[in-house]
Amino acid sequence: MQQKILNNRYELEQKIGEGGMARVYRGRDIRLNRRIAVKVLHSHYASDPGFLQRFHHEAQAAANLRHLNIVDVYDVGLDGDIHYIVMEYVAGSDLKTLLARSGPLPVEQAVPIAEAVAHGLSAAHRMGLVHRDVKPQNIIVGPGGQVKITDFGIAKSALSTAMTETGVTFGTADYISPEQARGQPATPRSDIYSLGVTLYEMLAGRLPFTGDGSIAVAMQHVADEPPPPHLFNPRIPPALEALVLRAMSKDPDARPASAQEFARLLSGWRELGDQATVVRPAAPRPAPRPAPAARPAPPMSAATGRMNLPTARPPIAAQAPPESRGLGFGGFLLSLLLLAGVLGLVYLGATGFFSDLFNFSTGAAPPPAPTAVIPSPTPAPTSVPLVRVPDLTGMDSAQARSAIEAATLASREEQPRYSDTISTGLVIDQFPLAGTELTATSTVTYAVSLGPELIDVPDMRRVSSTDAQNILTNVGFQIRVQEEASRDVPKGYVARQDPIGVKLPRGQTITLFISLGDMVTMPDVTGLSEAEAKQRIDAAGLSFSFSDYQGCDKLGDLCNRFGPGIVVSSIPRGGELVDRGAGVTLGVRAP
Repeated sequence: MQQKILNNRYELEQKIGEGGMARVYRGRDIRLNRRIAVKVLHSHYASDPGFLQRFHHEAQAAANLRHLNIVDVYDVGLDGDIHYIVMEYVAGSDLKTLLARSGPLPVEQAVPIAEAVAHGLSAAHRMGLVHRDVKPQNIIVGPGGQVKITDFGIAKSALSTAMTETGVTFGTADYISPEQARGQPATPRSDIYSLGVTLYEMLAGRLPFTGDGSIAVAMQHVADEPPPPHLFNPRIPPALEALVLRAMSKDPDARPASAQEFARLLSGWRELGDQATVVRPAAPRPAPRPAPAARPAPPMSAATGRMNLPTARPPIAAQAPPESRGLGFGGFLLSLLLLAGVLGLVYLGATGFFSDLFNFSTGAAPPPAPTAVIPSPTPAPTSVPLVRVPDLTGMDSAQARSAIEAATLASREEQPRYSDTISTGLVIDQFPLAGTELTATSTVTYAVSLGPELIDVPDMRRVSSTDAQNILTNVGFQIRVQEEASRDVPKGYVARQDPIGVKLPRGQTITLFISLGDMVTMPDVTGLSEAEAKQRIDAAGLSFSFSDYQGCDKLGDLCNRFGPGIVVSSIPRGGELVDRGAGVTLGVRAP
């Protein structure tokens, strides 16, 4: 990537990550001369006020957090059309990458990581901030055991708006809490649930729920109990497994009361039972030599937020005898003075001091002054020609590549991405932006649109009306609600929906038919004979109660419209929905 400096201060060096909303670069703060990470908003979101609000909300929410287990936010800014956030750079890799590379983590490594994350979340919760997207991708593990939480981009705080109140999108359904999946507000215990899922994955080497799509996984978080993680890793102690499953309780009140309590329970889980680390022995495997004795888990340092690893012992041959203590500070200072003296003598000799002194003492004439040499003028540096980055808006991949190469620049196409606004196959993003001046052969990256993302429409039948509407809205669909009677579906639940079993882009409308329960429509029996009315009532699933015979003194003008024995009214009236089997009263003109 061609280097670029934002606001004459932040130099972008190398892309180290990318998400749906922004790219992340490793960079350098020129003014303070320190390593930084810079999150740059994708250019096609720069004109969207909603995305800009969410992007800057991340900085405002996280900038007030100061904790050893949370990535610091230094600055937020705008350079032309580029919106960016400057953050602390943490060497290492995210936890998801670590798990993909090494598989399940040993208990003595997984528990301190979860404990560190719990401490960081506790600090955020004390400030009224809920992360809402705790997952291994947002947990960085440094080479020295340092653990930090990052990406408070959808965090919920006093700064939140309605835009951030709808919950985590199902792009991260693997770790979503049941209440968030239902569309309910996230709470600190929602973060505890997501951390419980993360710890489950660290110990078991797999997620508790999997499915064909994010909706299917989210529904499992709502309704299904996770399989015990010892089924996938029999070396997990029962007490620790019980703590993980407690954190993943469907009922938030059954989880640890706070992240601080969860951290305390993780720290002292061994006290929950007198047991060895290996409590469910795995199938025996031949070993060439006896295994070393198990070490206790490294304790977490409250001062540094890192896992304290034991100091390695030096080799025996390298150990000095007790009497040998080196030169000490006095010897070091003496050596430094001697070195300074030697360097001074060398300098005096090089400047001719001793020759002048000798000539003065012997009376010899000094040597003639050297002839001055006029240096040749240094040629002016040749200026490096710069070229402008072309505007790739509206181009397809081939046209973009041709335009870049025509400008004597190198092109690189990145992975295509979904877009609700850019047509399929057209450039959705480029870096550097159009008009930026670069040296020839510099690289310009771009990506093309996949068009709107098609989402599986989930089957909401027999789901409560509230949950169904929240889930579909959370995915991005519009909802239309109609009510109808149903003999099979309880009142308040979805009896049917339209459409179902298809893929649709976000924003499409789904019609939900909500059950009114086992109800029937009262037939209109006005004008029928009493006998015919009773037959209609019975056929509709209702029951006849009695007939109220009314004379002309009560009927007034109706007496002239209906003959004797004819039904003039009914309770309930025709067309009304009533419970099946309900009684009906008929108003009949008296004979």
